Amino acid sequence: MSASVFGIAVPAAHAAPNTIITLTFDDANADQIPAAAILKSNGLKGTFFTPSGFLNAPNYMTSQEALALQADGNEIGGHTVTHPDLAQMGPDEVKRQICNDRVNLTTMGFTVTNFAYPFASLTPAVESTVAACGYNSARGLGDLESVVPGSAGLGFAETLPPVDPYDTKAPDEVDNTWTLADLKNLVAKAEPGGGWVQVTFHHIGTGIDPTSGIADPLTVSTTLFTQYVQWLATEKAAGRIAVQTVQETLGGAFKPVVAGPAAPPPVTSGNLVKNASMETAGPVASGLPQCWAQGSYGSHTATFTTVTPGHGGTTGTHAEQLVMSAYASGDAKLLPTLDLGECAPSATPGHTYEMKAWYTSTTATQFELYYRTGLGTWTYWTASPYFPASTSWAHATWTSPALPAGASAISLGLNLLGNGTLTTDDFELYDSAGIKHFTDVTPTSAFYDEISWLSNNLISQGWPDNTYRPLTSITRDAMAAFLYRFSGSPAVPPNAPTFSDVPPGAPFYNEIRWLASTGITKGYPDGTYHPGEAVSRAAMAAFLYRLKGSPAVPANAPTFSDVPAGAPFYNEIRWLASTGITTGFPDGTYRPTTAINRDAMAAFLYRYNIDFPKG
Repeated sequence: MSASVFGIAVPAAHAAPNTIITLTFDDANADQIPAAAILKSNGLKGTFFTPSGFLNAPNYMTSQEALALQADGNEIGGHTVTHPDLAQMGPDEVKRQICNDRVNLTTMGFTVTNFAYPFASLTPAVESTVAACGYNSARGLGDLESVVPGSAGLGFAETLPPVDPYDTKAPDEVDNTWTLADLKNLVAKAEPGGGWVQVTFHHIGTGIDPTSGIADPLTVSTTLFTQYVQWLATEKAAGRIAVQTVQETLGGAFKPVVAGPAAPPPVTSGNLVKNASMETAGPVASGLPQCWAQGSYGSHTATFTTVTPGHGGTTGTHAEQLVMSAYASGDAKLLPTLDLGECAPSATPGHTYEMKAWYTSTTATQFELYYRTGLGTWTYWTASPYFPASTSWAHATWTSPALPAGASAISLGLNLLGNGTLTTDDFELYDSAGIKHFTDVTPTSAFYDEISWLSNNLISQGWPDNTYRPLTSITRDAMAAFLYRFSGSPAVPPNAPTFSDVPPGAPFYNEIRWLASTGITKGYPDGTYHPGEAVSRAAMAAFLYRLKGSPAVPANAPTFSDVPAGAPFYNEIRWLASTGITTGFPDGTYRPTTAINRDAMAAFLYRYNIDFPKG
């Protein structure tokens, strides 16, 4: 009788003739090299699950050290490229992380047949991907009994062959609370029934990170590790156990490598930062916005919290707050996730990048940048000059030097380099090659940032003479074009309405038809649209209100002295004020019939995007 896992026949489980112990080591930490020497001196071998993106980085093994481990009979296994939580990622990123890790390691000269899940985090779909990438097995954690509370009753050993080779059972990872007796018990309790026990280590030695000076709890002392290895060697010599690698235990042929999907190609237009306004929440366990991650090094305490309100200043708008205390060295920052393409912005070597972000801070801050190589390794790149502390929202802007050769993606964040509080929101990153600067809009112009945002996101490219004409009134046809491009230039339905004064071939013909198809406009009762007519402030409120889907207007929404109940677009104007997109004029008026200039329209749409990001 046999079972089937992902279409692979698995013989019925049975008790092994004796107990097999596999010593596994996760993450390619440099302090595992001396541990391997202890194994070798006692005639034992282990399996080292190695993220390919960590090799040759500070405090990690070099590729040559890992190749020497393999030459000594140890096994090198896959552990993804950058060690992410696979259960929280999309299918393409999962494939890149798992498949490309095996491609990278194989290209370096390793024979890679088995895998371990970072954080023991998996789903059935992730298991299927491991199989599709050519691995023969994958290890979980915390599925067998150990000293860890709550593990009693889980059993002492995995069956051979495993019921599910792509989620093999193992005790929890060893940490600095474990004793020699705890380690021996993993073996002694499994011996009567036989089977397979995978014992997982991370750090061997002092447990002190050389960069931060902080002890890592996933550490056992060299003395304890040596005592355990010597005891295992004695048990092996007595014939009570075997000590083998995963490959020696499970066998299986080396399968062809399979590359994951290509990362998205770099683009030269639009904001490259995903979830730039941090409105979309990420995994509950992370407590961070989607596509954002903590970055930190050195000795300090850094706490990240999502706060409301954010830069937009209205309820429901989020920002991320960093509080640093007990500072001794290093820095901390929030960064777009250092991944292989799902979140990190792809980039072009040789190009410069313009970045912007809003912040408040009790101390100085700066942009800190990292880049990804083709292999998938992330490395520190450079930092901007400092921006001063600010108790109100301030705008940090900087243009990077040229991206180094071999780089394929960028990640950036504002950091703290001392005790203090930093709140950040509304990040922007643009390839300078795609930025258009208008000759009539200078850094001292009103709404310069807002017009630049409009241009950088291709919502407006101005006139052929490279002007924006900020003080010209925006017309109804141009308004249709702005809203259409802001919405991502969607397909225009074939049956979209037409207007008698907007024939085919007219400027913004399709944009106006799209606007009508959404219900944002119905035109005039006589079937016209009046495309060249200036947009009033009242009509602008109506356009943005309908763009949002005509939401309920709060009962306590502000009113204006010149917009009485029953006035055209009364509720639409009150809704606009309730969002903070408009505050009206200092005298308490809204001036509904005043025409909107193109610079002011850029400001209104910019503020709308802060409250209701387009993605």
